[in-house]
Amino acid sequence: MLNTPDFRPVILAGGSGTRFWPRSRRAHAKQVLALDGDRSMLQQTVERLAQLAAPQSIWVITNELLSAEIQSQLQGVPMRQIVEEPAARNTAPACGLAAFLIERENPQAVLGVFPSDHVIGDEPRFLKRIQQGIHLAASGDVMVVLGIEPSRAETGYGYIETGDSVRCAEEEGALHVRRFTEKPSAHRAEEFVAAGNYFWNSGMFLWSARTLANAVREHLPEMAPLLEEIAAAWDTPRFAQVFSELYPKCENISVDYAILEPRSAKGQHLSGLFCLPSEFGWNDLGSWESLFEFQRDTRLRGDESGNVAESSGVMTVDAENNYVYSPRKHVALVGVSDLVIVETEDAILVARRSRSQDVGRIVKELTAEGRNELI
Repeated sequence: MLNTPDFRPVILAGGSGTRFWPRSRRAHAKQVLALDGDRSMLQQTVERLAQLAAPQSIWVITNELLSAEIQSQLQGVPMRQIVEEPAARNTAPACGLAAFLIERENPQAVLGVFPSDHVIGDEPRFLKRIQQGIHLAASGDVMVVLGIEPSRAETGYGYIETGDSVRCAEEEGALHVRRFTEKPSAHRAEEFVAAGNYFWNSGMFLWSARTLANAVREHLPEMAPLLEEIAAAWDTPRFAQVFSELYPKCENISVDYAILEPRSAKGQHLSGLFCLPSEFGWNDLGSWESLFEFQRDTRLRGDESGNVAESSGVMTVDAENNYVYSPRKHVALVGVSDLVIVETEDAILVARRSRSQDVGRIVKELTAEGRNELI
């Protein structure tokens, strides 16, 4: 294991299982699926981070529907550290609770927040960058966000505007953060990419447990006492009751809006907020379209006509740039292009790739119709 300070990864693994329907369901969301390889997205995340922290130091925040599946997939992570949220409350309460729990054990421990469903292409480069971030976060009242160098004017990601570089040996490559911007228009995204000092917000953050806990106390004064009371009940017979009663009272808000944006408003030299520009083959697989593009371009799975198939067999005639998932049936494509075709035991999805972000609308319709067996 690489030599690092006391590092406690916190993996956010909630979710409702809508974007990859019909493969993903409420009790089998994207992060527990093997979308890229034989291991689930969550398992790959844990295995990467286990090179920097023992499995006993890893925490997973999830929900009741996914908890059993996650426990079965993560045998090395202590069951007590797979925490089931009694209500979905976005990332600020989840991160804050982890901070208060870990602060009780070691306030100086570096808490790293990681989504459970991202793809990392260059793992050694990723680990090196995380190590740099850990050392920077351990240096004081510092918050570190990993920024991804943008390859296009993407409107689906948040952006980090950076200022001048930090002059310190252990902070090599770090930049001061000026501000965060959520999901801009296409025109603004083009301006950001052209400016050269904007990065995609990866959703990966590093800070000491005390720094984050104090930030929650400062910026979320109504939420902080609730989370502190929950943390105080940890490992006692009262925990389940206190958790279920108090956690739903927390504000439903992201850590970006609640803490990082107000922090950046203090000014880049006062906020202690830094961006580590990163380039390690990052991909936030957010739709069937993005999975198709990733597998075609990165994994080189496409045929000569650009079709990507995970199937028992596919035959194509004048068919181009389609994505097919059908592990049990042979699929024939004739004269079609730019489609997503996904077959499961109880459902079939056929959609234009460009409309794959709208799959969630199908799930909403099924919910409204009471078709719980399909969601």
